[in-house]
Amino acid sequence: MILSIETATTNCSVALSKEGETIALIEDYDKGYSHAERLHAYIDQILSEGNIDKSQLDAIAVSKGPGSYTGLRIGVSTAKGLAYALEKPLISVSTLESLSRQVNIEGGYIIPMLDARRMEVYSAVFNADFSLARDIKAEVLEENSFQEYLEKEKVYFIGNGVEKTKTIITHPNAVFIDAKLPSANEMGSIAYKKYKVNNFEDVAYFEPYYLKDFVAIKSKK
Repeated sequence: MILSIETATTNCSVALSKEGETIALIEDYDKGYSHAERLHAYIDQILSEGNIDKSQLDAIAVSKGPGSYTGLRIGVSTAKGLAYALEKPLISVSTLESLSRQVNIEGGYIIPMLDARRMEVYSAVFNADFSLARDIKAEVLEENSFQEYLEKEKVYFIGNGVEKTKTIITHPNAVFIDAKLPSANEMGSIAYKKYKVNNFEDVAYFEPYYLKDFVAIKSKK
């Protein structure tokens, strides 16, 4: 039994999975970055729905990023606190990998992308079997972005970076999947594979994968 926590974007998402299969899911895309108020309530609610106590969990999984600096801090801090208090292993899951698993294709590429302000996105490239074809990076979108993949096969773009991407990339092999955010629903299967091989994080030293340094901007008010 693994509890999965996803807070990398505006979607506050919590799932409970058994042997990699989701058995309960609570999430809310529409309330903005209010994870601090909702996350613990969602955890209590999902454990109640699953009719299990925290002590019965076998591991805690958390979306490690990239994504919102504040969102990741809240999710990781909560996951580390639970893992430490319950003496359970902590498992990290790539935010972009779990997002890619919302796409089911037989061929081509999957490019999950998260908005990183202006014309920049965090992205990675996955094959149809979810193996990594290109590692995660932050990049500024241009007309020829991802050209090497678009020239070969269909490319499926997913995530909240899609809206601005489709205004720039017009290649016929580009397929845009709108209005999708990372969810804890896809984390269970990834976390379960890591659990079986003891691929755990050090609770004391684990930090989110921000990809870029946090920059504080002075308020215009």
